[in-house]
Amino acid sequence: MSHDHDDRPRLTEAQAEAALNPPPGRNGGDLVVESLQGLGATTVFGLPGQHALGMFDALRRSSLSYVGLRVENNAGFAADAYGRITGEVAPLLLSTGPGALTSLAALQEAAAASAPVLAISSQIPTAGLGGGRHGYLHELRDQKASFRDVVKSVHTVRTASQIPSAIAAAWESALTAPHGPVWIEIPQDVLLAETTLPPVSAMDATPRELYPRPELTLAAARLLSRAERPAIVAGGGVVRSDASGKLLALAEKLDAPVVTTFGGKGAFPWEHPLSLQSWLEDRHTTDFLESADVLLVIGSGLGELSSNYHTFSPRGRVIQIEADAGKLESNHPALGIHSDAREALADLLEAVETREDPTAPRRVRTLLEQVRARIEAQDLTLEQRVLASVREALPDTAPSFWDMTILAYWAWSAFDARHPNTMHSAQGAGGLGYAFPAALGAAAADPSRPVLAVSGDGGSMYSIAELATARQYDLPVTWLIVDDGGYGILREYMTGAFGEATATELARPDFVALAESFGVPAVRTSPDALAADLAKALAEPGPSVVVLPALLRMFAPTHL
Repeated sequence: MSHDHDDRPRLTEAQAEAALNPPPGRNGGDLVVESLQGLGATTVFGLPGQHALGMFDALRRSSLSYVGLRVENNAGFAADAYGRITGEVAPLLLSTGPGALTSLAALQEAAAASAPVLAISSQIPTAGLGGGRHGYLHELRDQKASFRDVVKSVHTVRTASQIPSAIAAAWESALTAPHGPVWIEIPQDVLLAETTLPPVSAMDATPRELYPRPELTLAAARLLSRAERPAIVAGGGVVRSDASGKLLALAEKLDAPVVTTFGGKGAFPWEHPLSLQSWLEDRHTTDFLESADVLLVIGSGLGELSSNYHTFSPRGRVIQIEADAGKLESNHPALGIHSDAREALADLLEAVETREDPTAPRRVRTLLEQVRARIEAQDLTLEQRVLASVREALPDTAPSFWDMTILAYWAWSAFDARHPNTMHSAQGAGGLGYAFPAALGAAAADPSRPVLAVSGDGGSMYSIAELATARQYDLPVTWLIVDDGGYGILREYMTGAFGEATATELARPDFVALAESFGVPAVRTSPDALAADLAKALAEPGPSVVVLPALLRMFAPTHL
């Protein structure tokens, strides 16, 4: 068998000399950072620990930019956001045992949101691998077993020569559709041992493309072209694959109304005549989608939130395009197309026939009027005013990151993201503490524009330590903390279910004074002053905190 070597990278004279005579003083940690550099990484996140010191010492001999957070889970959230914003792999360097395990919740969110995080953890010395109880510090019987159910793939390294190949394989796995987090572990002695291996040069870990099968594309195109009332559900897969332009073209060619899921915010223009916006937790929207004779679902598994808590029951044919094969037909029978959203939309756009439906914009307007009437009947002007103030203050292209808090739940349905890939939340896994560290990761990816984080007082306490990170790296993140004295949404849920709430009320600090103690400017605002105070904070360089004391309420659910 012959091989074509023409497309392989060529070494320079200096690289060839270094390969023959490797520079002294390098160890396994150098192979890690050289591999990352060879794959194109520029920024890494993490937190050092005793077993991982070989990796962290090697960072100073590299060109990699390091952003160190104060808690491993927060470092994972920062890497998650960097991966979402850039579409590139975000390396996350961790220590063994407690350090590694503390990142699990962040990796679950990265998996749910398809964020390409490359977690590289140290391990106990090689002699301890295999479950023998040697009593090493941080020892687990099988560390990777804790991660296998969370990440896309796990890779254990046992010798220095395995490091570049393991990192390249994990890199490719993270970027293969659907994107996701991957796990590598490297024993302490391998990281610390001096190596005579040549410096790692450029490596290729290009992921394979995931194309739709042509017979499925043709079947879907025929169904859509002949439909009387087609509709489209656009999920996070449209955003992840940068396919919003193709979605717009397809919707206009078919005259098909489009609703975006909470993970797909910004995938379709909010004010477009065919835009159903994002009111998925609304029975009017559920009814509209059920009445479609052909429903095209792109990049969504139609999970709990996207299906109005599984009350959605389609009456027409469903076509589901999904890069995660496990989500195909997981909730509803469909013509399942296993494909990256961008590739499938490109093929569908060519294959469908133009159909005209002058009634579509009118039906969309009617639906949105019904939704508005339902909300306006509930005396929720404060909540709508606060959300409108955030939209007014935030520049159109500035990313925003939302914690699991009442204002975020409003934003899922009612916030105009204006651009794809600008609004992100922790709704994939639903853990607390996401917004602020994630915003720091986004700011590290692009420090030229402001970033907004939105938390409640309860969720903010998960990541309050990262005020030190924001100040240390002077990252342009404005943190809006809505202080209602407890876990507001749980207070509502419990009061509704049991008549009173338990364990939801919280003592909390003076957030303004606390932020200022970190050297971060802060202001206490009011609903009337919020737009001006938030706009001013976002316009200033570096980090800032805006505290809004307010008791917000949710709109009434329609799925009960």
